Amino acid sequence: MDKLKKVLSGQDGNDDLNVLEGASEASTLGWGTRAKGFVACFVAGVLCSLLGTCLLWVPRSGLTLFAVFYSLGNIATLLSTMFLMGPLKQVKRMCDKTRALATAMMITCLILTLCAAFWWKNKGLALLFCILQFLAFTWYSLSYIPFARDGIIKLFSVCLK
Repeated sequence: MDKLKKVLSGQDGNDDLNVLEGASEASTLGWGTRAKGFVACFVAGVLCSLLGTCLLWVPRSGLTLFAVFYSLGNIATLLSTMFLMGPLKQVKRMCDKTRALATAMMITCLILTLCAAFWWKNKGLALLFCILQFLAFTWYSLSYIPFARDGIIKLFSVCLK
């Protein structure tokens, strides 16, 4: 009500909020609702990925269906984390210096998977991009665990010697 009075009285009402912060403030959810949204999106993502894996064996169009459902599953899984920390904070964290490359690779592989499945109609490329998408999503996920990526790099360097 106070904001309405400020606007109607001619005051600017600008509390130094940018558009994203204003949207985030207007759409705050309770913790229970956030948890339910996270679980729903995460389960939908896992089910899409599993459905895509099952559809892989369908003759003729199986690989295309796999690429589409696997990509949709990854998108839903990624969106599920936005319920936990909010969209603005999630996007900021995705663009952090430590995650920017992993985020770019993950989104690029996701887009290339869909391009290979729909526009280029190249099943081999779609499968390759699905594998790269999995690796990029794993590398992105490991960035949230402290020292996990450093440990993986050290493990591979020891194994390769």
